[in-house]
Amino acid sequence: MAWLWRFEKADGTETSPAVEPEEFTTQGDAESWIGEVWKELLDGGAEQVTLFEDDAEIYVMSLRAAAES
Repeated sequence: MAWLWRFEKADGTETSPAVEPEEFTTQGDAESWIGEVWKELLDGGAEQVTLFEDDAEIYVMSLRAAAES
């Protein structure tokens, strides 16, 4: 089982991340990583991220909303 992030622009199209992720073995590891680098990802052009467990979409998170809170 692998946990992966997909990086998207505001319109939902996929974009390359400013920080290259690894493949995560747990949801907690994936979420900890995004918590550490989300500002760099946002500065690099990613507006939102989608977390997947293998091929199953778990949730979508706005990086812009995180910056505004």
